[in-house]
Amino acid sequence: MHLLTSHGADFFGEDRHPLAHVTALAGYTACLPHNEGRLLSAFLTQVTDTAANGTPRSLVPGQAAELVDPLRALAHARFIRSKPVATVAALLAEAAARAAADGEPWTLTLQTSEDHAALQNSGSHHKVDQPTHP
Repeated sequence: MHLLTSHGADFFGEDRHPLAHVTALAGYTACLPHNEGRLLSAFLTQVTDTAANGTPRSLVPGQAAELVDPLRALAHARFIRSKPVATVAALLAEAAARAAADGEPWTLTLQTSEDHAALQNSGSHHKVDQPTHP
């Protein structure tokens, strides 16, 4: 399972993170100051709950902006910066910052492996038409 976020860094404006990495971030929130750690822990819990329900989660730009600094701080924390989840925290921070700067909702959607395979096979998503030359 993966978490698909809007305002990501790829060509289509999305990021796709392993759900296990996203939920693992909650274990590191204790290394942040209390208020930031509590805010980020609540967000990660909501993401996990969203994943369990299968419903997309949308945050208004102000909510996304509140998460930018805690996510960046977590990505650079001494106990996490050498782990793969540090990259996930950094990419989540950047996506949240883009959504906030654009004044658009930041959307997080659970994507199963079957969903991803179906989109790839249908050719309707993440496929750029190649020009034809006579």
